[in-house]
Amino acid sequence: MSTEPAIVVNEKDEIKEYYESDKTSQVAVDTVSNKLIEEFQFTWRASIVGSLLGCLVAASNTYLGLKIGWTFGASLFGAIFSFAIIKPISRVLPPKWGGGHFGPKENCTAQSAATTAGGLSAGFVSGIPAMYKLGLMSNPREDAVALLLFTISAAFYGLFFAVPLRSHFVVKQDLVFPTPRAAAVTILSLHNTVDGEKAAMKKAMWMGIWFMVTFIWTLISYFVPFFDTIHILYYIGHATNYEPLMSANQDWSWYFKWDFPFFGAGLMTPGSTVLSFFIGTLVVYGIIGPCLVATGEFVAPMGFNAAGDTTNRFFLWPGIALMTITAFTELLIHYDSLWRGIKGGVLELYSAAMRGVHFFQRIVLRTQLTEQETDKYKRTQDENEIFRPEELIPASWWIGGTFLSIIFTCAIMGRYFGMPVYQSIVAIILGFLFSFVGIQATGETDINPTGSIGKMSQLVFAKMPADSLQAVMKNNLMAGNISASAASQAVDMVGDLKTGQLVGASPRSQFWAQFVASFFAIAIAVGLFILFADAYPCIIDQNLDAECEFGLVAVKAWASVTKLLTGTSEPLSRNSMIATIICAIAGVVFPLVRHFFVPEKYRKFYPSVSAVGIAMINTSPEVPLAMFIGWVSGKIWKRLRRTAYDDLMYSVAAGMIAGQGISAILQALFKITGVKGAVITASCPMGEC
Repeated sequence: MSTEPAIVVNEKDEIKEYYESDKTSQVAVDTVSNKLIEEFQFTWRASIVGSLLGCLVAASNTYLGLKIGWTFGASLFGAIFSFAIIKPISRVLPPKWGGGHFGPKENCTAQSAATTAGGLSAGFVSGIPAMYKLGLMSNPREDAVALLLFTISAAFYGLFFAVPLRSHFVVKQDLVFPTPRAAAVTILSLHNTVDGEKAAMKKAMWMGIWFMVTFIWTLISYFVPFFDTIHILYYIGHATNYEPLMSANQDWSWYFKWDFPFFGAGLMTPGSTVLSFFIGTLVVYGIIGPCLVATGEFVAPMGFNAAGDTTNRFFLWPGIALMTITAFTELLIHYDSLWRGIKGGVLELYSAAMRGVHFFQRIVLRTQLTEQETDKYKRTQDENEIFRPEELIPASWWIGGTFLSIIFTCAIMGRYFGMPVYQSIVAIILGFLFSFVGIQATGETDINPTGSIGKMSQLVFAKMPADSLQAVMKNNLMAGNISASAASQAVDMVGDLKTGQLVGASPRSQFWAQFVASFFAIAIAVGLFILFADAYPCIIDQNLDAECEFGLVAVKAWASVTKLLTGTSEPLSRNSMIATIICAIAGVVFPLVRHFFVPEKYRKFYPSVSAVGIAMINTSPEVPLAMFIGWVSGKIWKRLRRTAYDDLMYSVAAGMIAGQGISAILQALFKITGVKGAVITASCPMGEC
C-alpha cells in the first residue's frame, strides 16, 4: 500500500488551475494522474477549529454528565462541522490567510483535535464533584490551581502514553473501533465527491438550525419557565381536585421538560437502553415509591433529611449494585479479549522501551549497534506499518513525555492532594493496565468502561494506609480519578489514530493536533466546572441534594462507593439491603444470560440492567421521559422519512445537545451575576417556579 495515497478532489476547473498556479498552496498536483495530493496535514486552522468544536462538546458533556452521568464523543461532530467550516474558508481566502486546499487528512487533524478537546470533562462530572460532596476539598475557586494541575497531568499522561499502544491495538490487532471507523468513513465520503460535499453541508446546516433553535429556546426558558417545564399533571390534578396527580408533579417530579439534549440522546441511544431507563424510572418513582409512601413504609417521597427510609436513599445502593456489578460482569465475560489487551499492551510497552534503549544507545551514547540488533530494531518499527518513519511519532517524544508526566503527577498528588509517592505510582501503573482494558473493550465493542476502571482502582486502594480517614477517602477517590481520566484520554487518542490509519493521515500530524487541543481541553474542563459549581452550589454541597437542578448520578455513585470501600457508609435498612443483594445477583445473571443464551440477532432487544440501575439513582424522571420522547420521535421520523432520518438524525441530535450545553453556560453566568430569572410565572404551580 502506498504510504502517501493520492486523494481525488472533484473541484471545478478554475479551482484546480488556482492550485496549479499558486506555488504557496498546500497541495501538489500530480500531472500524470491529474490528482491533488495533500502535502501538509497538520495546520493551525484545522487544530484551532477542531479544538473550538471540541469545547462545544465539552460544554454539552459537562451539562449532560452532571444531569445523568452520560457523555458523548466529539469524533463525528468534529469531522462534519470542521468540514463545513473550513471547506468554504479554504476556497475564498488565500493560503496565507488560512485558505488553500482542505483534504481528508487535514480533516482528520481537525477531528482529532475536537475529540481531544471534548473528552477531558469526564472526571468533572463524577470523581471530582464526589470529593466535594464528601467534604474532602473546600471550594473549586480556592482549589483552582490543584484542579488545573491535576487536569494537566491527566491530559498529557494520556496523550503520551497512548502513542506506543497504537502499534498493538491499531496496527497489529487491527481492532474494529466502530465510532472511529465511522468517523473515517464519514471524512472520506465528505471529500470523495461533490455529492458528498453537498451532503456534508446539508448535515451541518441542520445541525446549525437545531443548535440555534435549542440555544434560543433554552435562553428564553431562563426568563419564561413555560419554555423550560410544563406541569401537565398538576394542571389536571388541580382542575379535578385530585391530590395524587398534583403530588406526582410536585413530589415525584413527573412533569414535561424541554430538555433538548435528552431528546437528542434519545434519538441516538438504542431502544433497549431508553426503554429500560424509562420503564425502570416509571416502576421505581411512579409505582413502588408512591405506594410505599402511601402505606407508611417510606416517610417522604424524596430527600435524605426525614427520619427513616426515603425513596432515593432506599434505591441508591440497589442502583449502584446494578450499575457496577453489571459492568464488572461484562468485563469478565470478555476475559479473553481483556487478557489480550493487557498482555499485548505490556508486550508493546516492552518492545517500545527496547526501541527507546536502542535510540538512547545510538543517539545519546553514540554506541554502534551490531547488524543483528539494527535489523531487529528496524523490524520492530516497520512490521505491518503503512506510514514512513518520518510520519510516525518518535520514541523520544512519548518516552520523554510519559516520564515527565509521571514525575509531574507524583508531585501534584503529593503537594495538593497529600498522596504518597508510592501510591501515586501504583495509581499510574493501574492507569496503564486499565488503559489496555479500555482500549481493547472500545476497539471491540465501542463501549469505554471508564466508570468501571475508576472503581477498580478504588477497590485496589480500599486498604491503602493513610494518616487519617479523610486522607484514606481522598486517596481512594484520586486513585480512581487518575486511572479513569488517563484511561479515558488514552482510549480517545488511540481511537483517533485508528481513524487516521483508515484515512491515511500521519500519526505525527494527529499527535500535534492532539497536543494543541489538550490545552483547550484543560482550560474548558476546569473553567466549566468552576462556573457550574458557582452557579449551582448543589453540585458540590452535600446538604443540597434535594434541591439540585442536576441528577448527579455518577457523582452519587463515586461518593457512595468511596464510603463503602473506606468503611464510612451509613448502614442500610434491612429492606434496602435485601434489594441491594437481589440487584447484585441480577447484575451478574442478566449479562451472563444475554451473552450465553440470547442469540446475537435478538440481543438488541435485551433490557439494559445498567440503565435500570441509573433509573434507581436518578431522581429526575423528566430525563428518561425526555429520552423516551426523543426515541419515539426518531422511530416515527424513520418510518415516515427513512432517508432523511439516516442522513440527518445524528446532525439534529448533535445540534440539540450542543445548543443547550452552550445555553447552560450563559444561564450559569446569569445566576452568578444575579440576573433575575422566571420573570413570568403564570405557568408555575401556585405561581412559584
